[in-house]
Amino acid sequence: MTNETAVLLSVDERGVAHLCLNRPEVHNAFDDIVIQELIEALNEVSENKAAKVLVLSANGKSFCAGADLNWMRKMAAYSYEENKKDADQLARLFSTLYHLNKPTLAKVQGSVFGGGVGLVACCDMAIGSKLSKFCLSEVKLGLVPATISPYVVEAIGPRQAKRYFTTAEVFSSRRARRLGLLSEAVSEDELDQTVDNIVSAILNNGPVAVASAKALVNEIKYQAIDQALINSTSELIASVRVSDEGQEGLSAFLEKRQPSWKTNQGSAVNTNSKA
Repeated sequence: MTNETAVLLSVDERGVAHLCLNRPEVHNAFDDIVIQELIEALNEVSENKAAKVLVLSANGKSFCAGADLNWMRKMAAYSYEENKKDADQLARLFSTLYHLNKPTLAKVQGSVFGGGVGLVACCDMAIGSKLSKFCLSEVKLGLVPATISPYVVEAIGPRQAKRYFTTAEVFSSRRARRLGLLSEAVSEDELDQTVDNIVSAILNNGPVAVASAKALVNEIKYQAIDQALINSTSELIASVRVSDEGQEGLSAFLEKRQPSWKTNQGSAVNTNSKA
């Protein structure tokens, strides 16, 4: 299998974008080519008005083993400037996923190591198999989980990050759920249905409101609850109420009918591409 099929992207008739890592023979480890393809795919989803939610998944036994071994060998011979350029691109991938203007959901199975943990942490939600195993393994190689650190620390908190960044312990899906890295941990045969239930719940809601609600969390987190923040949130809800989608949603509720975004479900064009 070649890098030409390493990343698969499709958008189904409901508007669900499916982004799939497709290198099962190397446990979906990524290299510079895969990173670029993932960035391009995420930008495509961002610009696709038919796409309402992104599901990030992987083919094979493992979700993602982190960096590809051959890529790591190549990086070891790089100069500082070459390593910085390479790291900037990896950081761009995580930032692009984290800031995507659609809800993101990781569907996780098998092993999740290194940068794979970063991908999970960058998603808004993550559903994992109870058999999944996680490891922030960088220090075993004399490295640090630098580019993924903002997202992992946000997901599991600084105290727990200090432990798993420095011990490189393998931890279970159950532990990942307790840490906040996973939203839920379910059995293998429940994984697809659980993901679909969450996707369906998102699709029931106004797509503009959903995107705004995601952006709202990123905007207000860690801010002091002062008058400036109170005014900002008041201005937001006022503008949303008079928006086209807000007016449609309120009218549908009062008229006891389905809003337009629910009656129009299934009209999205199905597309398939290699990123």
